[in-house]
Amino acid sequence: MKKIGLIGGITWQSTQLYYQLLNTKVAEVLGGQSSCSCIIESVNFADISAKQAAGDWDTLHQQMTEIAVRLEKAGADIILVCANTMHLSVPAIKEAINVPLLHIAEVAGAVVKEKGSQKVLLLGTKYTMELDFYKDVLQKQFAIDVIIPNEQDREIVHSIIYTELAKGIITEKSKQQYLEIIKKAEKDGVDAVILGCTEIPLLIQQDDCDVLIIDTTKEHAFAAVKFALD
Repeated sequence: MKKIGLIGGITWQSTQLYYQLLNTKVAEVLGGQSSCSCIIESVNFADISAKQAAGDWDTLHQQMTEIAVRLEKAGADIILVCANTMHLSVPAIKEAINVPLLHIAEVAGAVVKEKGSQKVLLLGTKYTMELDFYKDVLQKQFAIDVIIPNEQDREIVHSIIYTELAKGIITEKSKQQYLEIIKKAEKDGVDAVILGCTEIPLLIQQDDCDVLIIDTTKEHAFAAVKFALD
């Protein structure tokens, strides 16, 4: 089994999902008492969040890169950034490491194409929804039509992530707000929704929606297990 290196804590709520998913999948595939070989370096999200809000991406790129290098030196055979937004740092990380980095948007794009979807709603932090780093992967590598919510709805999605989901707070009100945003997109012809924030699966699952839901946390973790066991 290859060793998976995780850059976690972005937030710890989603990192614990990764750890659970990785170990559950390995046990499912190998059986018995099997579990995942992995290393986690977890950051202080308060520091990350403050730098994001200040637009200090250069410092964040450096920080993510230094962690990835340490994980590689510790024996990681593949690197996962356990957050959609911090894939902004992927170009910098790739220049500094010699092992593969599994890009969460590439995993999501492959699942969308496998399911036969053509037009998706991308939900995530305002950085993921508004900047091009994530949409470009979906559009240019997979020819997927990507839409995002309107400005008011983007603020709702972002605020719930940072003020509630990042702290493990789950409310029915916030769930209904997300579902209303998804229903609006369905009227615009969307046939899938990418949960482009690793905390959103804490709030929204496939059973909540008629449209296809792409849980990027689960798909990212399962793709990492496939790599580790091949």
